[in-house]
Amino acid sequence: MGVDVLLGLQWGDEGKGKIVDFLAPGYNIVCRFQGGPNAGHTLKFGNIKHVLHQIPSGIFRDNIRNVIGNGVVFDPVIFKNEVEKLSEYNIDLKKKLYISKRAQLILPVHLLLDAAMEASKGKDKIGSTLRGIGPAYQDKVGRNGLRVGDILADDFEERFRRLTDRHLDLLAYLKFDADHKESEAAFFEAINFLREFQLTDTEHFINVAIGDGKRILAEGAQGSLLDIDFGSYPFVTSSSTMAAGACTGLGIAPSKIGEVFGIFKAYCTRVGSGPFPTELKDKTGEKLRKEGAEFGATTGRPRRCGWLDLPALKYAVTLNGVTQLFMMKTDVLNVFEEIKVCTHYKLNDGSMANTLTYESLNQDVEPVYLTFEGWGNLEVDKITTFELLPAQLTKYILFLESELKTPINIVSFGPDRSQTLMR
Repeated sequence: MGVDVLLGLQWGDEGKGKIVDFLAPGYNIVCRFQGGPNAGHTLKFGNIKHVLHQIPSGIFRDNIRNVIGNGVVFDPVIFKNEVEKLSEYNIDLKKKLYISKRAQLILPVHLLLDAAMEASKGKDKIGSTLRGIGPAYQDKVGRNGLRVGDILADDFEERFRRLTDRHLDLLAYLKFDADHKESEAAFFEAINFLREFQLTDTEHFINVAIGDGKRILAEGAQGSLLDIDFGSYPFVTSSSTMAAGACTGLGIAPSKIGEVFGIFKAYCTRVGSGPFPTELKDKTGEKLRKEGAEFGATTGRPRRCGWLDLPALKYAVTLNGVTQLFMMKTDVLNVFEEIKVCTHYKLNDGSMANTLTYESLNQDVEPVYLTFEGWGNLEVDKITTFELLPAQLTKYILFLESELKTPINIVSFGPDRSQTLMR
């Protein structure tokens, strides 16, 4: 069996955590393959609502192993806090969780560098979560970083000090206040805590599991339109958020990829700066934000809201090789009598584009909309099959399937596990 990949097709916040938790009983292993504590995967079931940042979203399911892969940048302090918050659920994390020795460490100085670099950009800031993600990946590609496996070396503290001092010199040059002693104490306390867990060569663990016929789900973070290569650069994250990132982020061959599940909201949101062609800076946008409770799970920042962007969605479906689509937060649109979908961009030269291009990401495009009749208040308890969906919603789904040439096999009506309709 191969590795199925689940990822967001927009600018993140699509509801990946809920769907991983929903699908997890069909898998033996759930893996994170990129990003870091900038992820905020919200899970809700029963009376429990929990936000995970680094730990995979399969952690609440019994008999499932969870892997933090080599492509992740790992903050030991946030990890320690996450583990402590999970303690009330009696989850045996030391048995269920495997952490790659090759995952890059986020150091306290990375958070300072993140803040300093963002501040230096002024009005051109990208909207960083300030979690040290970018500087950690910079150290990785610059071949300066420290990895999880390094904490087992006798000279780890010495290597930590050399790298930190180098970055403190840069912060001094930027005239940025670099008070780091308190955060360093918390960091080393978290490092000692981390040493108690299963730090391993997860690439071997995963490939042996594939050979043994285990079912594996790779959980993406952020969204496809934030990909370092194919997203709205430079307003992107620092990792590959596409399906291809699962190969390098877990150490698996492309031939081992199975299904690619693409998650999207029935509308669009974005956090931070960058292009957003269908953004609604009016009462309709405020209504979307209110109905969808659109505030960042990691930062708490209000999300920018707008109608569904079909050209961007087509682009993400194509580049990821999506085999199944899952539509989230359908219930948020219940209150709208009319619902719009952007089908094309009108470019500055008057031409039309029906997918993302380099040019459309680097100019102010005019969205061209198609209007659909709203479907009103959904009686979720009575909708047990796709055939029972309101005609207006069915029309919306069929239109998207036709345009995207991919089946929509899950429709979500709320945050709880039970508010999920599967074809």
